[in-house]
Amino acid sequence: MKAIVVTDQSKGFAGVTLAERPEPTATTNDVIVRVEASGFIPTELEWPSTWTDRANRDRTPSIPGHEFSGVVTELGYGATGVSVGQRVLGISDWHRDGTLAEYLAIEARDCTPLPGDVDFTVAASLPISGLTAWQGLFTHGRLQSGQSVLVHGAAGAVGTMATQLAREAGAHVIGTGRAADRQKAIDFGAHDFVDLANDPLHDVGPVDLVFDLIGGDVQQQSAALIKAGGTLVSVVGPVKARPADGLAIDFVVESDRRQLTEIVQRVRDGRLRTNIGAVDSLDNAVPALNPTERRKGKTVITVRP
Repeated sequence: MKAIVVTDQSKGFAGVTLAERPEPTATTNDVIVRVEASGFIPTELEWPSTWTDRANRDRTPSIPGHEFSGVVTELGYGATGVSVGQRVLGISDWHRDGTLAEYLAIEARDCTPLPGDVDFTVAASLPISGLTAWQGLFTHGRLQSGQSVLVHGAAGAVGTMATQLAREAGAHVIGTGRAADRQKAIDFGAHDFVDLANDPLHDVGPVDLVFDLIGGDVQQQSAALIKAGGTLVSVVGPVKARPADGLAIDFVVESDRRQLTEIVQRVRDGRLRTNIGAVDSLDNAVPALNPTERRKGKTVITVRP
């Protein structure tokens, strides 16, 4: 099968190639999925799991990509919850070969049924961005109607999801980013916007929840903005700045079939829009994954025409 392969961490994107790889086999509880489309996150090449297994042993050449849409073609022993021929989407295991390939081996429990009226390209943009937003806001941030949330990086793939979900939940949403991101953040539902390069962040005032997708100095400043009993949630590594009277949580997104089903239903209902920045084919994936210009939104690779 054709797949995107990485072999040398020191080379970064220069070491990314399109190659022929053996088709995966289904082990216990696995299914094989014919991948139709795959999302991609540029920071994957910095993740240890891209290069080593859980015992810290080198696993290159490895296949990146961890969100997908496709069709189940084979069930391994013990696999339940899906059937051959079923359309699915989901997040693959971080330490296994990923989704930028024609076929994928994945545990059946990590596959969520995909209704026939949702396009494969749209579906491939949802699992990581959608579940990160959902879990950051509701699982870890415990966001409630009437509360206020500050979403850093509100125009990105996760940020636009978080903005829409928070606004639908009845929260007041303040987005942040570059000046050029203002209109996009507003279009996706932010009530207010802070230009991090020009607007003083401390003028935002106290908020119930900070959802940090940027880190660094922005996170340091944000800790002082949180109301008593509020929460700072981060997806950019360990939280170094903690609220004086609140919680600080960092997390890694997890596969969750129930939550992803809720996200897909919102897309079907028109309550949730995707933020796809670029769509390219698997044959053109190498330059697409390393663009020369900043891309706003999710990069999706269509594996099959």
